[in-house]
Amino acid sequence: MDIMKNTINTTQHTTDVLVIGSGAAGLSVALRLAHLGKITVLSKAEVTEGSTFYAQGGIAAVLDESDSVDSHVEDTLIAGAGLCDEKAVRYTVEHSREAIEWLIERGVMFSKEAEQYHLTREGGHSKRRIIHSDDATGKAVSTTLVSAVLNEPNIHILEHYIAVDMITSQKLGKTDNRCHGAYVLNLKKDRVETISARFVVLATGGASKVYLYTSNPDVASGDGIAMAWRAGCSVANLEFNQFHPTCLYHPQARSFLISEALRGEGAVLLRPNGERFMPEYDERAELAPRDIVARTIDHEIKKHGIECVYLDISHKDEDFIKSHFPTIYSRCLEFGLDITKDAIPVVPAAHYTCGGVRVDLNSRTDVDGLYAIGEVACTGLHGANRMASNSLLECLVFAQSAANDIESQWDPSQSPPELPPWDESQVTDSDEEVVLSHNWHELRQLMWDYVGIVRTDKRLQRALRRIELLKQEIHEYYSNFKVSNDLIELRNLVVVAELIIRCAMQRKESRGLHYTLDYPELADKAVDSSLKPPVQD
Repeated sequence: MDIMKNTINTTQHTTDVLVIGSGAAGLSVALRLAHLGKITVLSKAEVTEGSTFYAQGGIAAVLDESDSVDSHVEDTLIAGAGLCDEKAVRYTVEHSREAIEWLIERGVMFSKEAEQYHLTREGGHSKRRIIHSDDATGKAVSTTLVSAVLNEPNIHILEHYIAVDMITSQKLGKTDNRCHGAYVLNLKKDRVETISARFVVLATGGASKVYLYTSNPDVASGDGIAMAWRAGCSVANLEFNQFHPTCLYHPQARSFLISEALRGEGAVLLRPNGERFMPEYDERAELAPRDIVARTIDHEIKKHGIECVYLDISHKDEDFIKSHFPTIYSRCLEFGLDITKDAIPVVPAAHYTCGGVRVDLNSRTDVDGLYAIGEVACTGLHGANRMASNSLLECLVFAQSAANDIESQWDPSQSPPELPPWDESQVTDSDEEVVLSHNWHELRQLMWDYVGIVRTDKRLQRALRRIELLKQEIHEYYSNFKVSNDLIELRNLVVVAELIIRCAMQRKESRGLHYTLDYPELADKAVDSSLKPPVQD
């Protein structure tokens, strides 16, 4: 197997639980397991650099007396366009208050008005149920969890490490399939190391970096999905890529999201001539689900040959805007935009991966000892379209479920197994970095052009043919040269791109985030797309 690449000086690590990813999902499960034994958290960059840190809107939860579990469940099912797993939805919502209380106990400071927690409303929600910390909820959650983790002696953080592949019993020549750890690249020392673990939790986030334009940080390269697939896990519903309707359109602005909460507080979308257009497309106007808003903006841009549309909240009180959206206000001001007076130029961008590694309510994958939580996983909560602010909730709830399941199997007498080191005896340093940079751009461009907001069978077929060629080129490169961060991410993204396309080709309808001109109507029955990896030799 190509994962077996060893070097004489490889460092060997052992741990009880290896958590790959340092966002809300990864840090939460680490904190919930720390009382049991040694927990190792792998972070590709600084421990704060993930999608959680940049999440603006908030966390959906049933906290108000006027709200109910049934109402939150119903809204989620509607947004999911008939494809949600109702058991998973109900399980998540029923544990929402508990998840928020756990964060408050850890010290997260949510916004208040008159000593009551302020709840806002976002698209798809029938009630105000989004608890938030101004417009920087992810930052508040991330910094609080990071602080708690750093003060926990049983949790060990390895920053600037990227996982290369899972080490499973099948890849070691055994008949069963259990995950025993991972090969990881130490980016600072430029060497591959081995981590042996009794349990492994994937909390690597989504795969929006597969698209040319994304609101996500650079680390969102689909690593967990690709590694799980190579390890023998099935995936589902990867055709449902959520494009956030409103990312700041400015030559100097890179991946800056304009929170949906602005629309929740009355912001309207305008054409360049100042005309409002959303009421022409949907009676819910700006509060329609994200897929409808993103598709409408995409249609307006193409129809009128314009570069962007505009989001305007300047009709609201200036103090209200500054107090509710201080991050967006100050960031836009850096680019010469005063949102108390000016409309914000916006375009859609790839934002959230609704499908992923298939898991059950205990966060278990198809491979024993391997769990997946957060955006990397497909729990059934989101269906064909994630409802706003359900994502952080999912991270918290399923971190708890994974921790509970691991604790139920905990045996202090067991030790992590010994694993073979990585073998790089047959590879050399690359002298063809141009191949990587070219393939990087081509992959993301073709995904944007052919597998974007609006699709057709011909576009998908073209994309698949080119992806198959790219995959061959990347595999040849991987087989001959030492691994690097860019090579690992590119290798993972080309796998995820193929899985997205193959899932999309299964769906002969338009549902939720998947819209195809060849099949514009809903099918009679809502069925998950699903892919199982080929049986390994």
